[in-house]
Amino acid sequence: MSTSRAALALTLCLALPAWAQDPPDLGDLPALAPPDWLSDTITRPHGDVATSALPPPITVMPIGAVEIEAIGLLPPAITGLPRDLWGASDTETLTRLFGAQPLQGLPAIQAFTETLALAELDPPADADPDRAALFLARLDMLLARGALEPAQALIERAAPRNPDVFRRWFDISLLLDHPERACAAMQANPDIAPTLPARIFCLARSGDWSAAALTLGTGEALGRISRDEGDLIARFLDPELFEGEQPLPPDPGLTPLTFQMRAAIGERPATTGLPLAFAHADLGDLAGWRAQLDAAERLTRSGAIEPGQWLAIYTQRVPSASGGIWDRVAALQRFDGAILAGNLAATTDHLPTAWSAMEEAGLEAAFAETYADHLMRLPLTGEAGLLARRIALLSSRYEQVAQTAVPQNPTEAFAFALARGQAAAAPQDADVVSRAVADAFAATPPDHRYTWFLQNDRLGEALLRAALVLSDPARDPDDITDALTLYRAVGLEDVARRTALQLVLLRG
Repeated sequence: MSTSRAALALTLCLALPAWAQDPPDLGDLPALAPPDWLSDTITRPHGDVATSALPPPITVMPIGAVEIEAIGLLPPAITGLPRDLWGASDTETLTRLFGAQPLQGLPAIQAFTETLALAELDPPADADPDRAALFLARLDMLLARGALEPAQALIERAAPRNPDVFRRWFDISLLLDHPERACAAMQANPDIAPTLPARIFCLARSGDWSAAALTLGTGEALGRISRDEGDLIARFLDPELFEGEQPLPPDPGLTPLTFQMRAAIGERPATTGLPLAFAHADLGDLAGWRAQLDAAERLTRSGAIEPGQWLAIYTQRVPSASGGIWDRVAALQRFDGAILAGNLAATTDHLPTAWSAMEEAGLEAAFAETYADHLMRLPLTGEAGLLARRIALLSSRYEQVAQTAVPQNPTEAFAFALARGQAAAAPQDADVVSRAVADAFAATPPDHRYTWFLQNDRLGEALLRAALVLSDPARDPDDITDALTLYRAVGLEDVARRTALQLVLLRG
């Protein structure tokens, strides 16, 4: 435990009553399981069958080698997090905490937990590099949110030699429409034994159709390919043979591999209702604009794609229909045209409608990040000015807005104080969540229930537990106060302020 963290823990310990120094009960954590949509691409020996008569090998790590659990994309110089963040926490607890993080929630907390998943950190003391349990949990949180590209980059930084890691990398490659990379890596890696469907798929992709057909026949004869698998693979290998026949029935257990095969035979399933990771298949032009729009909205809400990618899809064509998503697109495009032209009157007219459309779709944070600069350059007044500042406070420019503008009412004054990290009373008509936020920004920091974790060198665990609380604004107000207080106490001021502003401003 670092000296600064030890001093922080001691200070908080002395300041708090005895009840706060006991391990808090923050609820049971769900058992962790891999995504149920992963393709069955890797064969494994039976657990009771020996694969060798030799004694088990001794694991040797060369000098300078890095355990897979320590691999990340973001070094401490970027994240500001200490390398020993996991401290004394056990791997199982951390994996369950990553697995419990929601698919969607407050954008600030979504971004922070993604940072934790991508950070370069020392492994927990009990980490087993062969199992890579925490690495897999970090990956699975990203996959659940549809954050395929950072997950792919994380795997490639580690090198996908572990079968469980490779299985995820194979599926990511399929979902990002790079099957040739997946198959080439599978064929080049002697430690990876593909299942027959995966082997057949890759043989066909490489043009060896006869070997693929022979493998299919052998697999069916040996009972290693089910009837449903065989029907799909047969059509994949020779679609002309099945022309005029009824399409295959829907597959309730769709995987990236079967999705690719169905797409290849012209029976591409709709991704609406499928896990978020599949939505990437609809971002390309072949999917059609409506499917692109739906996918972009879903992935933007989860933080899986950048606002710029969402905006590019939203503005690439003129909507030819009305209702639902088409009305949102039209409202956004009218506003976009007005603000890019610097037309003050048109921007004033179109801003409320565009913002209402973004609230309806849960895209407020992406809209704010995209247009905050433009809005702050225009001399908007009255209700339009209030709305523009509210939107800008939800962007990364929140502090600059609070430093340069003059609040026009108590609610705005409260938001400005939060943006500056200053103590301020919530407005008289504020709800319980706003009051809970105000308590966390009081001049004297309140007691909080995470002290036990800090005292016992479990800072990262505390941060993940607090993230769960802040992802659910329906939690008890005292829990929200405690979680925000923790983030402020350990120096995560930007996370605390952005979370506070979103709790206050994204709910009306």
